Amino acid sequence: MDKYKKKRDLAIEIINRFKTEYKDADCTLDYDEAWKLLVSVRLAAQCTDARVNIVVKDLYKKFPDVASLAEADVNKIEEIIRPCGLGHSKARDISQCMKMLHGEFNDIVPDDFDKLMKLPGVGRKSANLIMGDVFHKPAIVTDTHCIRLTNRMGLIDNLKDPKKVEMELWKIIPPEDGNHFCHCLVEHGRRVCTARKPMCESCILRDICSKNI
Repeated sequence: MDKYKKKRDLAIEIINRFKTEYKDADCTLDYDEAWKLLVSVRLAAQCTDARVNIVVKDLYKKFPDVASLAEADVNKIEEIIRPCGLGHSKARDISQCMKMLHGEFNDIVPDDFDKLMKLPGVGRKSANLIMGDVFHKPAIVTDTHCIRLTNRMGLIDNLKDPKKVEMELWKIIPPEDGNHFCHCLVEHGRRVCTARKPMCESCILRDICSKNI
């Protein structure tokens, strides 16, 4: 018997419940162009999406497109994004990413996972977010919510490495559901299945969750 069948069945049931409970779950970073999501997801590391959404307004007012951000003094970028934390490394990555996007991709964010991964500051999580949200292609974003919740639910077994979690989830999550499922995990992780005091008694998954807390 397929050793993943039980987990796959569980995943389908969770996804169906999430589709009802969190049908409007979506990315909480504000963007209207693909390159802006690249910038925001880099800024979101160890920072709240709400703060990022405020900070990028000033960034885009001064540097409204890929070309201007690519040509910007990295110190000027750092001054603006400092409230997001890790300003020096984030400014460097954003600057280098925009330079490459401008010089090699004609200011157009590629819709290819491997090409996205070549951009400075872009890892698997960021690349999957772009693939799913911008290009509507199969994607699984293994952020902290995804890793914590899928372990608790019993979809994966004691895995913390983001890439290993992603690879295991690809075996049980229907490709077309991956992106929305991960957005639902963020919503559920913030509202119910919190890191320290999960509200299991009011959880829509309480009867099927493994509760590996």
